Amino acid sequence: MKCPFCLEDNTRVLDSRPVDDNTAIRRRRLCDSCGKRFTTYEKVETLPLVVIKKDQTRQQYDRSKIEAGVMRACYKRPISAEVINKLVDSVENEIFRMSDREVSSTTIGNVLMDHLKKLDGVAYVRFASVYREFKDVNTLMEELKDLMEKTS
Repeated sequence: MKCPFCLEDNTRVLDSRPVDDNTAIRRRRLCDSCGKRFTTYEKVETLPLVVIKKDQTRQQYDRSKIEAGVMRACYKRPISAEVINKLVDSVENEIFRMSDREVSSTTIGNVLMDHLKKLDGVAYVRFASVYREFKDVNTLMEELKDLMEKTS
């Protein structure tokens, strides 16, 4: 590993420990040349995941699309960026566990809605209204009634 300070190749690992959900390893390193310390994260490289869109076109999985949708749904809600990041991590882990190489966008949306429903009702309804393309107020009201029944 190259030192980010002096760009020398001689660094050694001082400490290794798993990160939050055991999907990565945090390594504390020391440069033998300049003596500075830095941290690296090691994560398993997964096979590229292909998303099958509603119109049957295929595109490479992009985490930032899920993040953007969750951020819009959680706008002005009392939900921290850390909680949002953990939610996206758990959605991503679930998606990668259930699929070999391809997953439908519908599956991703449903998994995401399940996680949002547990996190925050308003964020869930916001996301669902765009994702399910509610056509009128009655459709929205039906979704709200279902949500109220399940939370009470």
